Amino acid sequence: MPLDQSFVGRSYPPTAPYEVGREKIREFAEAVGDANPAYTDPEAAKALGHPDVIAPPTFVFAIAFRAAGKVIEDPQLGLDYSRVVHGDQKFAYSRPVRAGDRLSVTSTIESIRSMAGNDIMDVRGEIRDEAGGHVVTTIIKLVARAAEEG
Repeated sequence: MPLDQSFVGRSYPPTAPYEVGREKIREFAEAVGDANPAYTDPEAAKALGHPDVIAPPTFVFAIAFRAAGKVIEDPQLGLDYSRVVHGDQKFAYSRPVRAGDRLSVTSTIESIRSMAGNDIMDVRGEIRDEAGGHVVTTIIKLVARAAEEG
C-alpha cells in the first residue's frame, strides 16, 4: 500500500541534544580517510578561524538518520523498513559542526511520491545548536521498494 500523502509536512519533536566530541570527530575522519588537520588538531582548526576542531561534512548523517528514526518508526505512516534502501543524502550548512556543539534535530517529511510501485520519501532534518542557531539542513531520501509479486 502506498504511503499516505497527508504525511507530507508532518514534523516530529526535536531530539535530545547530541554532544559532539573531539574523539568522535577524529574517529569519523579516520574512518572516511580524510586527513584534514582541522578535524584532529585544535591549533590547525583555530588557524582557520574555528574555536575547536570541526567535523567532516558527512559527520552529521548519523545524527540526522537517528532522528529520522522517529519518522521511520511512526506506525501511522506504515513504512515497511525491511524494504527500504537509502537513496540519497544532501547537506546545506550555515556553519561547520564543531567539537563541543550540542545538536538537536527536528525531522519533517518533505515529500512522498510513488514511482514504478516504489515509495520515495524525503525527510528533512533541521539541525540546530543549543542556542537555537541553524547549523545544517539534511535531506535523507528513502526508497521503499515495491513488494515482490508472486
